[in-house]
Amino acid sequence: MPLKKTEKLTQAANTYKSILNAMEEWVVIVDHQSKIFFINRPYARFLGVKAEDVKGKKVTDVIENTRMHITVQTGKAERLSLQKILGSNMIANRFPIIEQGEVIGAIGTVIFHDTHEWKQINTHIKALLAEQDFNGQKPLTTDKIHSGASFHLNDVIGDSQVMKALSAKVKQVASGDVTVLIRGESGTGKELYAHAIHQLSDRAEFPFIKVNCAAIPENLLESELFGYEEGAFTGAKRGGKAGKFQLANGGTLFLDEIGDLPLPMQAKLLRVLQDREVESVGGTHATPLNIRLITATHRPLEKLIASGDFREDLYYRINVVSIALPPLRKRREDIAKLADFFLQKLSRRTGRRAPKLTVQALTAMLAYDWPGNIRELENVMEAAFYTSHDRKIPLSLLPVQLAKTPPVATPTPADLSARQASGSLKEQLNAAERSIIQAALIECGDNRTKAAQKLGISKSTFYEKIDKYGIS
Repeated sequence: MPLKKTEKLTQAANTYKSILNAMEEWVVIVDHQSKIFFINRPYARFLGVKAEDVKGKKVTDVIENTRMHITVQTGKAERLSLQKILGSNMIANRFPIIEQGEVIGAIGTVIFHDTHEWKQINTHIKALLAEQDFNGQKPLTTDKIHSGASFHLNDVIGDSQVMKALSAKVKQVASGDVTVLIRGESGTGKELYAHAIHQLSDRAEFPFIKVNCAAIPENLLESELFGYEEGAFTGAKRGGKAGKFQLANGGTLFLDEIGDLPLPMQAKLLRVLQDREVESVGGTHATPLNIRLITATHRPLEKLIASGDFREDLYYRINVVSIALPPLRKRREDIAKLADFFLQKLSRRTGRRAPKLTVQALTAMLAYDWPGNIRELENVMEAAFYTSHDRKIPLSLLPVQLAKTPPVATPTPADLSARQASGSLKEQLNAAERSIIQAALIECGDNRTKAAQKLGISKSTFYEKIDKYGIS
């Protein structure tokens, strides 16, 4: 009988040997005596052994903390089991191999090689689900009710290369608990990215608490952040009040405009972050903290450190991973899509059909530097939406600073240097062509045939360019 069991395993292993060796998952097969019958190359390589050398050895002598022998004994599968191997926590599956009601062996797979990999997959799945909801226009307002975070990564509009790279980085860091510093000019969407990181993390079901450090008077900051006990000061509420740190416990605390935090509060914040505990004003004991910290600023922290206005030790504490948001002038190829998005949003809100930008208006917008970034663009589109007639937004309806923007300016040496840094000539020409195609589509109401005619190119050439630039 044992020979019969072994023969069946041999036949199965030989059939699928090449496939199992090609898999990224680590695979081990044991026989009815819990001896290794097969182990694929990736798994053997990780263990530092040769597959041929460990064949026939007890699985417990080769793989630490294995439960393959238990699967053989019980005949019961174990799914998504945590197993520590060579110091790393891994996620493993184990299944009995049953032939005619009898266990003849077991197969085990390590599907995630560490828990960080599992968290990254979890983040990826959350991003896909959010994208599915966004594309289906499914309302996402319940997120804010549950956690306080209302924005997803799909709320970021733009498909330029710089934005794609930014989204990839956000997905990469969101899964862990690493502290993140978001940097960017005013109006670039720093808060949106803080929301998105929280939504993609394992803390998504827990509180997302936001504090604008620049909006709270200095004398109230300590009690606002750390809370206070009853009788701590004149006017303190009966029973005291929990601070933002306590409210965020288990979730994410977002400190916006951290560059505006006064020096005395910087010292107290540093102490809390170092000790991972907080003591309320007037309190006698500290409360342990379990939070993820995200901060944001538009100010140059390095210059503030040099001038003595920001603590260097706090800077290193909050700047573990830095995410820099590009200004709108560095991603001009996204302007047309952003403008149309804001107009469509206003259309849904008012029930009025969204007007279209003329080529002249969009050309001026592409040439403008947008010091207020996306926030400024949204305000401009809102004003144009309500003042437009005949479903068109001509150049005359744009603010005077846009209308006066020269479409082509004589480049200075500094301009040339900046353009050179932003890409090759081919890349800049591609970006310009992409913007022109987007402008034509907007003016023609997304009618591709009319847009091709307007640009004087064949329909097939137009479609090729749409595919080339990924224009939807």
